Amino acid sequence: MAPVGDLQNARCIFVVGGPGSGKGTQCDRIVEKYGFTHLSTGDLLRAEVASGSDRGKELTAIMEKGDLVPLDTVLAMLRDAMVAKLATSKGFLIDGYPRELDQGKRFENDVAPVSCVLYFEVSDETMTARLLKRAETSGRVDDNEETIKKRLKTFHNLTQPVIDYYASQGKTNAIKAEGTVDEIFAKVQEVLDK
Repeated sequence: MAPVGDLQNARCIFVVGGPGSGKGTQCDRIVEKYGFTHLSTGDLLRAEVASGSDRGKELTAIMEKGDLVPLDTVLAMLRDAMVAKLATSKGFLIDGYPRELDQGKRFENDVAPVSCVLYFEVSDETMTARLLKRAETSGRVDDNEETIKKRLKTFHNLTQPVIDYYASQGKTNAIKAEGTVDEIFAKVQEVLDK
């Protein structure tokens, strides 16, 4: 898979943070203020499966076996979604991605360079409290204390190398995300307005 030339100049931002760090809420605010396109790999996968396309059928078979979707497929879906929105978007928020370092490197080689990484830094205690609060109304099976602990451990083990790698390139912007939605968004704006 070769990079798409038009994407070489697109503003791409990786948005990382643990479960319950507020990524989704802040992405909504960024889209509203800056005109970015918000792309979540999970949403793209679900939409592809729902479409009934050949690729969607392949994805269904992979996920029904409990296997991970191949990175090449995820990258192709991201690239296709970006190309489709390139003419109208002021930039792309790649939400919850990369989950591990190889994914980030492959994205930059095969899709587009990354301008910066927004890392929503939140204590495990705060993320757990937020997820347990969400569990009261979400109906999500993964919003329980035991699963939350596993999700946090996985996040730290896989994503810390991503944060460190992009920090070494001067691209990681850590945002202390413990305050109110408005306080956190003020910090996001400081980064994006640079």
